[in-house]
Amino acid sequence: MYGKEIKKVLISKDAIAKRVAELGAEISRDFKDESVTLVCTLRGACVFYADLARAIDTDLEMDFISVSSYGAGTSTTGEVKMIKDLSSPIQGKNVIIVEDIIDSGVTLSYLKKLLEAREPKSLKICSLLDKPSRRKVDFKGDYVGFEIENEYVVGYGLDYNQKMRHLPEVCVLSPEVYGG
Repeated sequence: MYGKEIKKVLISKDAIAKRVAELGAEISRDFKDESVTLVCTLRGACVFYADLARAIDTDLEMDFISVSSYGAGTSTTGEVKMIKDLSSPIQGKNVIIVEDIIDSGVTLSYLKKLLEAREPKSLKICSLLDKPSRRKVDFKGDYVGFEIENEYVVGYGLDYNQKMRHLPEVCVLSPEVYGG
């Protein structure tokens, strides 16, 4: 369907939609009658973030942050760089960081410590994907869509060289494309 760049579809758009609805319902139950601030980690989580926000049935504030430990390559440098900070204070608020994938855990571990220092009421992590085999630090998400094997995935916000984010499914990139 996609051509030689894509090895296979890993998670269909229907499976994603179903799981996002389930995550939204779970978050709605956990924060019933409370306000939640969803923090989108740019750019990869933007598609998931938009769908998740619409699936949550409680008062929501939305904000964006951008940090990276990848630079121009496909593996973490271990050094995290702040690219865009939050627009509003989070002290005393219920905060959920929305991420596309928990991979090495380096970036999210840094981000969690950074935001915990701002004294939110609560701080949770919601990730579409979790790739525990790649973990470099001990890190777990609070709300996780799918656990996946160590394959290079694109689509539904995830990219390869800023391309393929628009694909409606999560797909495995052919190793020939990225030299894997």
